[in-house]
Amino acid sequence: MFVSIQNLQITAERLQGRVIEPFNKTSNQTAMLARLQETCDLIRRMGRIFHLSKRLQGQLQGGAKEITKAAQSLSEADYFLEGIDLDGIEIVRDDLVFLREAKKDVELQAENMLERGIETQNHSHIGTALQVFFNLQLLQPQVLQVVQKAIDRLQENVSSALDVTNLAQQVSLPGIKGPGKASIPVTGNSAPFRAALWTNTERVTDNIYHSCCKIRHLEKVLIKKKDPVTHTYFMQELQKNGHGSILRSFWTSVINMLSKELTKASNDSTFLKQAFEGEYPKLLNLFSELWKRLLNMESSQVARGEVSSSSEDSPIEYGQPWCFRSDNDYSPEDMLWTTLKPFENAYLSRSLSRLLDTVNVATSTSTRDTPTREDIDSILRVIASEMKVASVDGQLCRTVSKNVVQTIHHLCARCEHLVVMDGADATQVIGPPTGAQQCNGAVVHLLHHFTTEMNNYLGSSNLSPDAVSAVRASLQYVDGVVTNAVQPVLDSIADSIEAIILTMHNENFSQPATEKTATPDAPCSLYMRELQQFLSRCRTDYFALFPPCETVNKRIQHLASRSIELFVRHACLVRPLGEGGKMRLAADFAQMEMALAPLCQHVGDLGRPYKLLRSFRPLLFQTPQHLAQSTLLGDTVPHSLVLHFLFARAPAELRSPYETASWSRTRYSKWLDQHPSEKERLILIRGALDSYVQAVKQRNGKEFAPIYPVMNELLQNAMKHEKC
Repeated sequence: MFVSIQNLQITAERLQGRVIEPFNKTSNQTAMLARLQETCDLIRRMGRIFHLSKRLQGQLQGGAKEITKAAQSLSEADYFLEGIDLDGIEIVRDDLVFLREAKKDVELQAENMLERGIETQNHSHIGTALQVFFNLQLLQPQVLQVVQKAIDRLQENVSSALDVTNLAQQVSLPGIKGPGKASIPVTGNSAPFRAALWTNTERVTDNIYHSCCKIRHLEKVLIKKKDPVTHTYFMQELQKNGHGSILRSFWTSVINMLSKELTKASNDSTFLKQAFEGEYPKLLNLFSELWKRLLNMESSQVARGEVSSSSEDSPIEYGQPWCFRSDNDYSPEDMLWTTLKPFENAYLSRSLSRLLDTVNVATSTSTRDTPTREDIDSILRVIASEMKVASVDGQLCRTVSKNVVQTIHHLCARCEHLVVMDGADATQVIGPPTGAQQCNGAVVHLLHHFTTEMNNYLGSSNLSPDAVSAVRASLQYVDGVVTNAVQPVLDSIADSIEAIILTMHNENFSQPATEKTATPDAPCSLYMRELQQFLSRCRTDYFALFPPCETVNKRIQHLASRSIELFVRHACLVRPLGEGGKMRLAADFAQMEMALAPLCQHVGDLGRPYKLLRSFRPLLFQTPQHLAQSTLLGDTVPHSLVLHFLFARAPAELRSPYETASWSRTRYSKWLDQHPSEKERLILIRGALDSYVQAVKQRNGKEFAPIYPVMNELLQNAMKHEKC
């Protein structure tokens, strides 16, 4: 066994000796071949570098015209130098040094060219510089560097412009010295300090605008320019790494920077904070002008011919100005206003305080003293001042108008507190006006003056239409207070009018016609004379308390319409009614127009109630058959009124609806007020006629009253007309 193992080892050693020598020889030859190939590649690269170096020297001598070709040569040199180290080779040492220096020189020239091109908005220079950076594969970092430099410069400008020390130095005059050659300090509330602050702030907006113009121009060149070799648009190259819109990124950075600097400046200096908050409209106006200039930036560049439209084959659609490109997550305009939001909130709070304080001073709740016209004028002046200052911007004007609306509501609430609505002092109409009624009249006069002056101001101002509409709408609350102030006495007058009209039923209208009553100038009834005297006294004592404003006139006209309605209603309920009573009632109809004169100058302006008053008078003398066929029925004269009037001509057995229901005329009149529907009134009248039919049947009567068929037919026609 041991001998076999030794033989195996000897055989293996003999085979090893035969294999090792060829293997080593092959390995050495393979290594030599590899080194030979590397040497050949190295020599080839060095040869190419020699060629590029020589070509580059000629290109550099060509200056800016050949700079893109020089960049292309440098890019090729970088390609051939990639992955190898030639620093130890003496023959290429000078060329490598030259290439490095040339690359730095080309980069520096391109940076300067790009900076000059952006500064002057030169399309050619920018395009050439971008082409150089594209060839050097430095396009993205160089573009981002340009944007960052612009942001840094803006931040430095903003910080310097809002620095209190710099502002103080700007307004310090060398000739103004105190004792001991000491400079007199300039306070933040001084006029020169404020003027310097607003000058610097305006300069900040100018710098922002010019920076946006430059970045906008750079972006448009990036969008239009493409590499002539690869046909790749430069903007596509930036988009590969998530930089699709450098202007959007720039604007976002500027807004963030501006917000931080404004906040820092206001926190560091109470003077700046007071200026920005107290004179916020001026600050807003500067930024509004900035935004308008940015909106016009695109059109102004095209008008100067500095930027042509994008190529037809451009992959990016760029027809609208950048500032219009808002989406759900991005609104450049809102971003700009957000930076001013803290100052706007503070200004609006102060504005509201100024408005409300003026109202509080004018209307004291502790003494219940009525404000004077001077107090109302002071409120109007403050409102006009706040609206005028806010008119520099439509949105601010609309926001301040909300404060004005709140002020008007507050004024209405304070005035309503002064109005006396309950108690005998507010509602009596027996004697002269009480102190409470005079107070209510004074409040109405002041509110009418306020409304008139507000409408005059709104009509002559150049405020935002939305703001004007909002303030005008709030004046309805003033009308509500005016209504509450006049309504107590008007309600009492209405009750007294109804009470006087009800007394007509105490007079005798059943007498036959006499020579005296048959004339056209028949005397009117006692109740009508009392009504005329009462309304005349109301005009002198109570209506004179209020101004002739639209709201008051409407309420008084409503009172007149109500008086006509009650008069015609109760005139139809009078029974029994003789021929002499008809003549006296006709005279009352004529006198009613005269009685209403104190309520309204032109009774005809009342419309339908006046038409009813004039139309019903001739019906007093018509036969039941003619009444039932009158063309006035339905539209001008309700069917229920004519049916009530026909009850007055019927025999006593045919009782009126209120008698059938065992009601008084007062209760029935109240029921009619609560049920204005003609349908409900006709149903009640039908019940009265049905009750009459049942009564005739119960006494075994053989025929109905002659007027019943006419009334029944009229009722049926009325029910059809009302679709009962």
